[in-house]
Amino acid sequence: MSILFTPAKIGKLDLPNRMLRSATAECMADEEGYPRAQLEEMYRNLAAGGVGLIITGHMFVHLSGKCHPEMTGIHSDTLIPGLAQLVEAAHMRGVKIAVQINHGGMQCAKDCVEDAIAPSAVDAATARRSAREINRGEIHLLIEAYAQAARRAREAGFDAIQLHGAHGYLINQFLSPAINRRTDEWGGNFENRLRFLREVVRAVRLQVGREYPLFIKFGMVDGVERGLDLESGAEIVARMADLGLDGVEISGGIGGKNITNVRKGIRRPEDEAYFLSFARKARQSTSLPIALVGGFRSREVMEYVLTSGEADFISLSRPLISEPGLPNMIRAGTTEKSRCIASNNCWAETRGVGIACKCPLDKIAN
Repeated sequence: MSILFTPAKIGKLDLPNRMLRSATAECMADEEGYPRAQLEEMYRNLAAGGVGLIITGHMFVHLSGKCHPEMTGIHSDTLIPGLAQLVEAAHMRGVKIAVQINHGGMQCAKDCVEDAIAPSAVDAATARRSAREINRGEIHLLIEAYAQAARRAREAGFDAIQLHGAHGYLINQFLSPAINRRTDEWGGNFENRLRFLREVVRAVRLQVGREYPLFIKFGMVDGVERGLDLESGAEIVARMADLGLDGVEISGGIGGKNITNVRKGIRRPEDEAYFLSFARKARQSTSLPIALVGGFRSREVMEYVLTSGEADFISLSRPLISEPGLPNMIRAGTTEKSRCIASNNCWAETRGVGIACKCPLDKIAN
């Protein structure tokens, strides 16, 4: 049997195979954050396709953290019944589902959040938009917002929670010396920049308990001047077990005006697994389960990474937008790689449509 289809665990979460659906913004919620029926259908199709774990697209924990229109919310108890339906869509096929919770900070679109916040004031010349410095009272409010979102996740029946600590969102912003230039207890040196994540994990654990699976998507390298580098990212990974996390999904790129977490034009095996060097460094720093995202398309590369021991799970995003049944196809031997050509045309161009593969079939066939 291929190592791709052997069981593994994240904390207490038992998974039947090593292929994860990495969190992807689906744009399938109404203006108040309630999921539309098409999101439930998407998860039903992913579950039927044989993925080992579905990680939902990011859900905002507070109204001040809504990143874009049609983003799903987890900021209010009124959302719990609709979220429970998403869980049921996965569970009906026997597939586990984790929810990714997030606050956008300075990455929130202007048409969603008028008053954007960040650990330190941000100039629009270096980011998508300007943002003011968050004050201490707001920091504590948002820590509790993460905690209450986690409570709602457990009440809705999700099997695990993933914190979004990558791609320039609020947790990443606090960790990054390029963004967090505070001089109080929430910024400056390494320990102070780590404080926000530490307090979020602590607050979440108070709501869900120590045994509930909790992991993080983490951008190990910011890719901007004065940002997190590989050494400092690895030092954060080394702290994660002690913080109370059960696993880490490795990514990179702080986002903003220069998107570095998504690469186009993946055609050859050597183009795949473009964050593999990050996972190698992370493996030296932790014994926690590591999931790796970043350009996986072919069975041979996925198996190589798992067999090497540098990652325990393969995370897939765009390939599963194009082909939600890809895991079953690889398992059955009907394909050896995804048809995804990494043109990054998945994002919804109009509201009410949601993400979808829009690449022309003639290009996919070539």
